[in-house]
Amino acid sequence: MLENLASRFGTLQQQDPEIFACLEHEMGRQKEGLELIASENYTSAAIQEIVGSVLTNKYAEGYPGRRYYGGCEFVDDAETLARNRAQKLFGAEHVNVQPHAGSQANMAVFMTVLQPGDTFLAMDLAHGGHLTHGMHLNFSGQLYNPVHYGVRESDHRIDYDQVAKLAREHKPKMIIAGASAYPREIDHARFAEIAKEVGAKLMVDMAHYSGLVAGGIHNSPVPVADFVTSTSHKTLRGPRSGFILCKEEYAKDLDRVVFPGLQGGPLMHVVAAKAVCFGEALEPSFQDYARQVVSNARVLAETLMAGGAKLASGGTDNHLMLVDVTSLGTTGKIAEKALDRAGITVNKNMIPYDQRKPLDPSGVRVGTAALTTRGMQEDDMKRVGSWILDVLKNVEDNDHIAAVQQQVKEFASSFPVPGID
Repeated sequence: MLENLASRFGTLQQQDPEIFACLEHEMGRQKEGLELIASENYTSAAIQEIVGSVLTNKYAEGYPGRRYYGGCEFVDDAETLARNRAQKLFGAEHVNVQPHAGSQANMAVFMTVLQPGDTFLAMDLAHGGHLTHGMHLNFSGQLYNPVHYGVRESDHRIDYDQVAKLAREHKPKMIIAGASAYPREIDHARFAEIAKEVGAKLMVDMAHYSGLVAGGIHNSPVPVADFVTSTSHKTLRGPRSGFILCKEEYAKDLDRVVFPGLQGGPLMHVVAAKAVCFGEALEPSFQDYARQVVSNARVLAETLMAGGAKLASGGTDNHLMLVDVTSLGTTGKIAEKALDRAGITVNKNMIPYDQRKPLDPSGVRVGTAALTTRGMQEDDMKRVGSWILDVLKNVEDNDHIAAVQQQVKEFASSFPVPGID
């Protein structure tokens, strides 16, 4: 791998050996380990190439055909391709591909729909929501008035009756559907009914499962929502960035908020990478990938439960699962560190109705998007699940964990990583 690195990054190696060392070590970690963080994935070599291209040199404030800088004719073409491909992929009326990240995409919708102090309804962070859904330290919790719904304690499923009750009681101007740690398919049509009843706009944050929507595995929010936000990475396998889909009636207001309201010049190398990402997702093979992600998640969930682990909601419908590791005698913080020593990367995460603190919660979040990109299938998930269980049952046995790490390294190295192999 070092020879390959030297041929690709020889200039960097010579000019800045310290940063080159960071790159070398990270590439080794990605190749030799198992990436199970639900929000991570591997981009294609084509996406990596365009992100690292001369398009990073170009300023392009404004929109295609209406820039505040000259020399934008070719980046105009790239942004237009990204918008057109996203429209085709998701069946959207309007697309804005300029948000730098999912959080900026969400903030743009807030500023399009709400005034400071307005009330909105969203999922509680402790039940699977996102920071931008009203967390008190986030802009969404500081500038606006969040009201939160959650999941039932009995089955950890969204309580749509509670959502409707809270909507009728608080009359929010906007309702947010979508989550960052919810393992079940979301009923967007039900959310749309509730929003319509109380006169609220519906925003769906599909950042985690947009790839499953693109692949036809998860029902699409686009036909029923006023706004749909997403990241372009995670299950969509694109660059780390964001985008927004909306009805045509909101297009001008939304675009004005993104620029000049929130951002200056868009990152044109990343916008072009989004075009590549959407083009890849339009290929029939992406549907196969999305199906495999969900199939792998179900097998991994079944393997973990069969080994004594307890899962929030009793399983998964999508790419992720929440594992209550207290059922195996440990905590989320300890579990994350132990698995990391074994070359298995997850993140500690609260489970619904968690009695522990956020920095050392009861669970870990596990996802299959990245391993599926490397070509792993159902039988491989059984092996991965057995290693996870083995580590979680021996979190203090460093020799045992080291032995698992060697097995993981040998196993993982046989599956190619895009842009490395």
